[in-house]
Amino acid sequence: MSAELKNDRYLRALAKQPVDRTPIWMMRQAGRYLPEYRELRKEAGDFMALCKNAELACEVTLQPLRRFPLDAAILFSDILTIPDAMGLGLYFETGEGPRFERPVRDWRSVNALGIPDPEDELGYVMKAVSTIRRELKGEVPLIGFSGSPWTLATYMVEGGSTKNFSEVKKMAFEEPEVMHMLLDKLAKSVTLYLNAQIANGAQSVMIFDTWGGVLSPRDYREFSLHYMAQIVDGLTREADGRKVPVTLFTKNGGQWLEAMAATGCDALGLDWTTDIGEARRRVGDKVALQGNMDPSILYASPERIRQEVQIILDGYGEGSGHVFNLGHGIHPGVKPEHAGEFIRAVTELSKTYHR
Repeated sequence: MSAELKNDRYLRALAKQPVDRTPIWMMRQAGRYLPEYRELRKEAGDFMALCKNAELACEVTLQPLRRFPLDAAILFSDILTIPDAMGLGLYFETGEGPRFERPVRDWRSVNALGIPDPEDELGYVMKAVSTIRRELKGEVPLIGFSGSPWTLATYMVEGGSTKNFSEVKKMAFEEPEVMHMLLDKLAKSVTLYLNAQIANGAQSVMIFDTWGGVLSPRDYREFSLHYMAQIVDGLTREADGRKVPVTLFTKNGGQWLEAMAATGCDALGLDWTTDIGEARRRVGDKVALQGNMDPSILYASPERIRQEVQIILDGYGEGSGHVFNLGHGIHPGVKPEHAGEFIRAVTELSKTYHR
């Protein structure tokens, strides 16, 4: 497992160590914008069949690396694996996204939830992690990930995707003790889950707090950030003789960067609604930053994509501590050649910022 990494640019940038250029990977880089992914998904039958087959999950993870000179691979999986392992009956409705047959909306249903054993109920994820790590052959690091407790709770309480978060906020405000019981179980589950990913070969981990930004500042600290900090405290931070960095990403969380940086994480993901230069000034040398191009720019011309890359590189400025990424996942309708242009622009233009 401790094979020397041929390209550790991404890990070095997260540690704010010198790099020759800004490293790049894309959120959802293994996914629907690639025709080879769509073919494999058709063969597999459905999304979860892909996730639960280690060889297929490995193949999907490696697909973008064959096309593009990316600096990291990210495990192909889903943020809802933990609630699925808790027995809530996850299924995917065409055009509707994920749904749960048995949402949790009261003390009894929350109390009945067990904390999944990552090597048992989530063993298929660990098998995928170890398979991918082996097949990468030390080319680039492997990123593991999980949803944040608050984000997982939103799906579990709402029963799927939502626009107004009425059920989850009702629980948080009407029955905070029930919500805290749920979030505490999820924080323990996520900690075990990420540590198992690290034990099986993940060299960095990321926590996706997709829905933290729907909360007020006070409620964000109470219901989201508190539990992410708890996870950061419980994570394995070294493996194979190297630090295992952790990145926190709250969508629409730009107003809370200082509080997020104070959790002890190594990096913060930024969406496109926060200026990266201002973010760097605010957090100083405390953490690295990842981001933060609007994914919709990839619909534009190659010239416009290149121009946006230059603007973000200028915004961050010279020196290490920046991992270039989109501000959220790549959209399914983006042409792969536009993603290629984005990656090419970062690899070519970023060299002058690292002397």
